[in-house]
Formats: sequence, C-alpha cells, structure tokens
Amino acid sequence: MVKPWLLLPSKFAHDISPFFLNLYSKISKPKNYEWDSVNWRGLQFSNPLGIAGGVDKNAENINAWQSFGAGFIEVGTITPTPQGPNPGSIIKRYNKQKTLWNKMGFPNKGMENAYKNLKQSNNKNHTPIFGNIGKNRQTPLDKAHEDYIKVMDKINNLVDVFVVNISSPNTANLRNLFDQSYLTQFLKPIIDHNNLKLGKKNPTLLKLSPDLTKEQLALILDTSLDLDIDGWIISNTTTDRSLAPQAPTAGGVSGQPLAQASRNLLKLCSEHLSGKKGDRLLISCGGVLTPSDVYDRLNLGADLVQVYSALVFEGPFFFKKTANSKT
Repeated sequence: MVKPWLLLPSKFAHDISPFFLNLYSKISKPKNYEWDSVNWRGLQFSNPLGIAGGVDKNAENINAWQSFGAGFIEVGTITPTPQGPNPGSIIKRYNKQKTLWNKMGFPNKGMENAYKNLKQSNNKNHTPIFGNIGKNRQTPLDKAHEDYIKVMDKINNLVDVFVVNISSPNTANLRNLFDQSYLTQFLKPIIDHNNLKLGKKNPTLLKLSPDLTKEQLALILDTSLDLDIDGWIISNTTTDRSLAPQAPTAGGVSGQPLAQASRNLLKLCSEHLSGKKGDRLLISCGGVLTPSDVYDRLNLGADLVQVYSALVFEGPFFFKKTANSKT
C-alpha cells in the first residue's frame, strides 16, 4: 500500500492530517467493526481498539475516527487555557525504524474549544469518548489538581471517561506527581471531586509512564487503588534513549522502540493487580504497530488497546486491517 504521507515532513503531515481526516468523514459512513466487543460499566465497545491521547488533541476528528471504525476515541490532552507547543522542533518521524519522537508539551486550544467540538460532534455509533486532561505548563505542581478539576467540570457531560495524564515527559516536572510526596495530595482531590461533586458519572483512569521501576509501579498502583481509581493506561512515551539513540535527548519516544517496555509494564501491572483488579480497566498503549500486536496485548491482560504510531506508519485504515485479520 502506498503511504504518501510518509514522504512529507513530519510536522507538515501532522498539521494537515485533521483536515484530510474530516474530509474523509464527510464522504464515508461510520464503520462499526464488531470483534471482541467489551461492555464495561455500561459503556459498549464494539471492538477493543481505539486511538490514544495526543492523536485528536482538540476533539476535532471524532466523526472521522468513527468513519474508520475505532472502538473508542480518546481526545486531548485538554488543558484549562489554550497553549502552544514547546519551542523548537517538536516532532520527528524515523520511517525505517518505525519510531516517533515528540516534544510537544500539551499543545491544544483549551477546554472551551474542546467543549464546543465535543458538543458539535455527531456520535452516531455511540462510540465511547475518553477525555485526556492535563495542566497548563505554568501551573505549579501543588496547584495541578485544580487544572484537572476545571477541565473535568467543563467536559463532564460530553465524555464517558476521564484520563488523568501526568505521564508526559514534555511538561517540566509533570512526572514528579507520581512521587509519593505528591501523588496522594494530587490524585485524591480529583477522584473525590469526581465521585462526590460529579456523581461519578465518568470513571477516572490514570495514565502511566513506561519509565517507572517495578517498585515505583507497585506503589503507584497501590496508592491509586486505595484512592478508588477506575483503571490505568499503559503507557506514555519513553525518555530512555538506549531504546532510540537517534532521537533528540529531550522529549519522548514512541513506536517500535517502546513496544517491549510497554509490553513488560503491562505484564507487571497484570501480575501486581492479580486478585485486586476487580472490574477496573487496563488499557495497553505503546509500540502497537500490527494487528498481531493488538491481540498480543489483549492476551497479556489488557481490556482495551490504543494506537498512535500505527496510525502514522500504517494509516487510519489500521482499524479495518485489524478487524479483517480477526475473521
């Protein structure tokens, strides 16, 4: 299959993709690929394969992802106020190695714009929508929870699940919120607000970093369990340059180099949560580039799987390809 977008510069291809995705959605009916369907807390997933956070930052392409047959759609990361990307180069693509590097830092048009786009989207398939939320980069860590709560309040009636993103390496010190000195004081008010003030209409997931040690992972899982988290996404991009020495030193790497680290983290999570997981959701993300990768993550204990790099290197028909390989 010819993939002309891979001939374009990375940043240019990234910037024009929303236009072409929406153009396709105007000429195509929503697809509903049914395989390994999942029912979780009243949400019906026709298939367990969805898009990861960062693909549709401003909730501009919801109809398009339905046209391609995504089983669920994560939008964002959404912050309270609009912000641009980090300075300098923010994205590179290494086609031969199927590697992506980015240093974006939650660029988005803010929660008001996301609210407008979510409200205008025509969710004909009733595809579950996840809202990935974050803090503005100028917000100090001890006030970070306030940003997350603001976004939750704004989009509460327009998404089905909240994703708390503190795992990006591209916002200064954001991953410090995983430290035991911060995690409880950060996460508890968010979960309490959702459960008590918003009536726990939407479950809350925590997105994890692939660069955690086994000990750190165990503490984070146990702390978030104690705080009544509803699930986890494994994982965000990695800062481990031994996996991708060709990438710039700042920022995060995804694609093929992340595959084994994300796979290992999923296995560690499944093992640690054995007997404690209950009906909580476990989502695998990172280095999922083929249909067999999708099935592998499901076999390892993931309830759902997300893709980002696969959409870059294989194109948006990856959902159809995966569905067809199942039959």
